Amino acid sequence: MIIDKIFYKTLFKNLFSDTFELKLWDGSSEVYGKGEVKFKIIFNEPIPKSDIIKDPSLTFGEAYMTKKIHIEGSVQKVIESLYNNQESFLRNGDKYAGLLKMATNNIKNSRENIEFHYDIGNDFYKLWLDDTMTYSCGYFKSKDDSLTAAQKNKVQHILKKLDLKEGETLLDIGCGWGELIISAAKQYKVKAMGITLSSEQLNKVKERIKNEGLEDLVEVRLADYRELRNVKFDKIVSVGMLEHVGKDHLKEYFDALDKLLNDKGVSLLHCITGVKTGGTNTWINKYIFPGGYVPAIAELISCMAEKSFNIIDVENLRLHYGRTLEHWAENFENALPEIRKTKDETFIRMWRLYLNSCAASFNCGNITIHQFLFNKGVNNNLEWTRDYMYK
Repeated sequence: MIIDKIFYKTLFKNLFSDTFELKLWDGSSEVYGKGEVKFKIIFNEPIPKSDIIKDPSLTFGEAYMTKKIHIEGSVQKVIESLYNNQESFLRNGDKYAGLLKMATNNIKNSRENIEFHYDIGNDFYKLWLDDTMTYSCGYFKSKDDSLTAAQKNKVQHILKKLDLKEGETLLDIGCGWGELIISAAKQYKVKAMGITLSSEQLNKVKERIKNEGLEDLVEVRLADYRELRNVKFDKIVSVGMLEHVGKDHLKEYFDALDKLLNDKGVSLLHCITGVKTGGTNTWINKYIFPGGYVPAIAELISCMAEKSFNIIDVENLRLHYGRTLEHWAENFENALPEIRKTKDETFIRMWRLYLNSCAASFNCGNITIHQFLFNKGVNNNLEWTRDYMYK
């Protein structure tokens, strides 16, 4: 036990950028740093040193879920303090970095992976998402924007970039709960199709289409993008879906876009990106997004170039996602009385860690998010500047 205590005290000595207190299972504690203590890390029991060394992200994540570790203070601020410390050994090992050996994301596996996360239930997501049920990065025109306003801003931002015209066809790959395709049909009179692998989402989107009286303009299918045949679209959008494709299937995704887009067609891709390299966090892969992979910006640009897509616009929304996640985390905490009716404390701590660690990752620049606008073939009729978006 004495050796374990020495190991932990040595490990945590240079772990965070802020002053904090470390309290061990025997009641002993020590303050690291100078000035006000910002948070407290409490070990209720020792964790095998070999597990920490082998995979710190998975080990600490599981320890927090099972209350072997407890945090007094903001979980998000603790993780940001970790990432802000340039000398921390976890700074480079605990983010989206190391690749995993995982099952290939064929159609069967992709469907199972999506069901794992999204079919938790519409009632669960409704408790902490905004009124539009949008589960992706918002767009904050002002820091004071509500989450609902930011999500509506995001949809409008994307639809304007796509420069939709009445009568055009639009495909949304990974349509979520349908806010984008419904908005596109109502505002621009386009014929929109959404596809999802989540039965829960499918049922909700069908309900929304019927309630809006948009059956003639909007349809939704339970389908993988690789299953679409004999159909082409003028515009294709994908928001927060590419992260589920997997490294080995990135080329396949862009091959599918090439087949599904009409000549001169336009596509917008909105996805989380790695700054220098792509990768997967082992804890998130096991408990949150199995089969996920965050691609590097260079990987995506390379894939677009291989298909001879013309890249029109690239926009970084990193801070917008940090703010979005902070809203989600706050809503999640406020909804705990309802969540506890159906979920246990391990699940709650798992999701708390997920939402807060992702917010920290975006705020600290470990990962980012981009919108890529590109078109197929040579299209000289596209707008020359971004000015058309602000008319």
